[in-house]
Amino acid sequence: MIRQDRLVNEFVEMVKIDSPSKKEGKFAAYLQALLQELGLEVVVDEQVGQVVGSDAGNILARLKGNVASAPVILFSAHMDTVAPGEGVEPQIRDGAIFSSGSTVLGGDDKAGIAALVELIRHLKEENRPHGDVEFLFTIGEETGLWGSRYLDYSLVQAKMGFVLDADGEPGAIICQAPAHDDIYATIYGKASHAGINPEEGVSAIQVAARAINNMNLLRIDEETTANIGVIKGGLATNIVCDKVKIKGEARSLNEEKLQQQITHMLNCLQEACRAMGARLETKIERRYPTFRLDENETVVQLAKQAACNLGLQPQVITSGGGSDANYFNHRGIKTVNLAIGMSKVHTKEEFIKIDDLVTTARYVAAIVDEAKEIAG
Repeated sequence: MIRQDRLVNEFVEMVKIDSPSKKEGKFAAYLQALLQELGLEVVVDEQVGQVVGSDAGNILARLKGNVASAPVILFSAHMDTVAPGEGVEPQIRDGAIFSSGSTVLGGDDKAGIAALVELIRHLKEENRPHGDVEFLFTIGEETGLWGSRYLDYSLVQAKMGFVLDADGEPGAIICQAPAHDDIYATIYGKASHAGINPEEGVSAIQVAARAINNMNLLRIDEETTANIGVIKGGLATNIVCDKVKIKGEARSLNEEKLQQQITHMLNCLQEACRAMGARLETKIERRYPTFRLDENETVVQLAKQAACNLGLQPQVITSGGGSDANYFNHRGIKTVNLAIGMSKVHTKEEFIKIDDLVTTARYVAAIVDEAKEIAG
């Protein structure tokens, strides 16, 4: 039985423990001890933390099943939270859990973690028949999917998985998400006195403005987006700026369209620099790969049937954002991302309805129950 009081108390306790990206250690220690107390086999993938500079590693826990024919399934959620996420003071009102308004709540993604801990308790207490279940809790998701990117995949036995990391009402199943490339550009102009001899300078700010003005940005088409998000440069108003740094991104569900958009943005930068006598340095970095699962895939059908079993309305949707599911699919683990009721994530107004938190725990329990009927 899923116990609402216990689940809410667990979630409230979790969000009070600080776990900003690269500082997940305190929460990871709490979670590891809890999982071991519940009798799970726990392995810490410490090398990931060393690679990304975190004080914690990924946590992989296994719950041995009692249905030998059932496939091994994976559930995953990330431990890190975005800023401002330290000193969270959760408040319960009107059937929902909020932050105090000075920080995010941290339901992204501790709501998913709390639901999975309640699932473990439910399975053990009820002695429910089920196959082997793996639970993976990653670090650094918010800053680049680092935990799933550098995970030691030899530790994972499952070939299909469910990430609990999407906003929206439970029942939404994300089966497609874009690839994401970051653009880093540095424009070098020429400094001069802005009042005495400005004509001798080359304004890197002007060059950047010209390049960006010529770019197609924001919604490109139904599959592609692009944005310039960071511009840094200049020392004083009386100096023609000689250096500007730009950071942007492009995303697309279509790899060819993504490459076309990146090429377009680079061409705009290069043409502006050439026309105005500036020098350009650029770097393109792949943040994460795309994935797309057909509705006929077993993992999708399993998520849909479990939702129907609970009386939910399953919706197979596409996301414009990435999650650990991108890398799991890239590495051969067929994985969907599930909506768990998070609202206004990454803001100080973040909240989650208690009913949605409970429904999420019931949903993952229904997935485990349904999975035992599948031949592994």
